[in-house]
Amino acid sequence: MTVVTDLTADEARRIVLRSQGFIGADARKGGPHAMLRRLGAVQLDTISVLARSHELVAYARLGAVGRPKIERAYWHNPAQSFEYWCHAACILPIEHWPLYSFRRRAFRARRQRWHEVPDGVEKLLDQVRESGPLTTSDVGGAKNGGPWWDWSDSKIGLEWLLDIGELVCSRRVGWRRVYDLAERVVPAELLAEEPSDEECVVRLAAIAGRALGVANRTDLIDFLRLKGHYAAILDEVLLSGAAGLVPVTVAGWPGKKGMGNAWADPEALAAEPRGRHRTTLVSPFDSLIWHRERTKRVFGFTYTLELYVPKPKRVHGYFTMPVLAGGRLIGRVDPAREGRTLVARQLSLEPGLSAARWGEAMREALWTAAEWVGCDSVRVERADPPELIGTLTA
Repeated sequence: MTVVTDLTADEARRIVLRSQGFIGADARKGGPHAMLRRLGAVQLDTISVLARSHELVAYARLGAVGRPKIERAYWHNPAQSFEYWCHAACILPIEHWPLYSFRRRAFRARRQRWHEVPDGVEKLLDQVRESGPLTTSDVGGAKNGGPWWDWSDSKIGLEWLLDIGELVCSRRVGWRRVYDLAERVVPAELLAEEPSDEECVVRLAAIAGRALGVANRTDLIDFLRLKGHYAAILDEVLLSGAAGLVPVTVAGWPGKKGMGNAWADPEALAAEPRGRHRTTLVSPFDSLIWHRERTKRVFGFTYTLELYVPKPKRVHGYFTMPVLAGGRLIGRVDPAREGRTLVARQLSLEPGLSAARWGEAMREALWTAAEWVGCDSVRVERADPPELIGTLTA
């Protein structure tokens, strides 16, 4: 009979924070390179407010690490990582290349993703083979001149070749992907591996489970973006124990009475999370909070990214970043930069939290972020409660 460990909601939250690198000095060992391997995937996004999201993810865990050091840890020669589809477009450790064989095979079988694959992709592949690494500007540009999704045939072709693993992106120049032959970038022993669909899901589920610490089925599905046949494989490997995760019951999480309602990394259960909590701003695309239902379940924090919401309908702001302190999400801030000033257009504490208790943590989060991005002053435009303004700008 399987033994199911009972966890309080607070115990689960602390395990999540430690697994994500937000508790204790050990989480900073190895810098950004080790952090990527701990997290398994770092989501990419084009938006840059204080910095791009993949830089913010490292900053949140490691503090004021130099941004060039972060970039070198992600993209270096030889490649230490590659870009591919996990939770979304993500930076992934290069050693995980074989584990996405199942997705490359699926793309090849479908022969389309967002766009119909044009004729002539073999010529593009030959061009990369003969001319070396290329960006879309080297083959005619990324767009036809319309909206962002109105890609040129060359862009569609290059992305298709990336989808099926003929090409790989292991670095960027001016935020443009650099496409090269997989055989020139991926180490030969990794390129030669071709695990089955089941083996891919088994190994990826273990990686996601370690990164999340404690997760229910929907958390794992969301991390890896599995559906259909692959979600069914996940269910099988969780029940069989093949992924190495163990069943737990977390108080307050949904599930059937008397049954485990989540899965945990056994190493995460073996020791009590200890050490100082990070106080920091968190990117909207950080794996700590990228699954909004999980964020609500773990932290009691309801979060919506409002950048696609019409401005008059926004409640908290364009690029609201949650504030983590004391192992809790205590509030949120909509940041901007004006020269060497970090501007908090709007910030607020969560209902029931007082400025007297949490104002200093808000101040620390804002000022350390300001210093990291080269700002020497902070201006707060709106605050809830209003007395936060005096604390934060003192």
